[in-house]
Amino acid sequence: MLKVNCDEKGIAKVIEKINQGGIIIFPTDTVYGIGCNPFNEKAVKKIYEIKSRDVSKPFPVLVYSKEIAERIALFDEFTKRIVEKFWPGPLTLILKLIDNDLKKSLNLNEKIAIRVPNNKCTLEVLKKCNFLVGTSANISNESAFTNPEKCSKNIQNYDIFLDGGEIKDGVESTIIEIEKKQVKIIREGYLTKDEILKI
Repeated sequence: MLKVNCDEKGIAKVIEKINQGGIIIFPTDTVYGIGCNPFNEKAVKKIYEIKSRDVSKPFPVLVYSKEIAERIALFDEFTKRIVEKFWPGPLTLILKLIDNDLKKSLNLNEKIAIRVPNNKCTLEVLKKCNFLVGTSANISNESAFTNPEKCSKNIQNYDIFLDGGEIKDGVESTIIEIEKKQVKIIREGYLTKDEILKI
């Protein structure tokens, strides 16, 4: 299990591993995440095993930008306004999925959870790979990690660890779903419903 820094050389190694179907641990603006190429069914399955996560709980996907997200999901005008304000940032949106390959690899039906993380290092990775499974790097039902040392010691069987140092906030993203301009909070995290509705 390799550990690399958040520099050009380290990011190049991470991209190489993702392309080979590897599992990476990386910093986000909220907690350390674990991920892989979301189109790689075998890699996705391995993350379920590492996290001891129930396969009925789908993984969210991190993307580089709204434009990239629009390749796989539908946005209405109201949703576009919300993401223009809060992306990159700690807001995960549940959207209608339009990519059939992802439906298969991530075992999804009609919806997908998507976020653009506000972390310079991981955005550099996403700039090169566009999409990444992005779930917290912890065993299911245990606390997420903000400290890279603790994270790397407690998680097994990943391929490469992208060390972005200590993460300050440590609060998971807020998850919302929008139906007919109504905001439904699925999980309240860093952002409150009031903050989102202010737009």
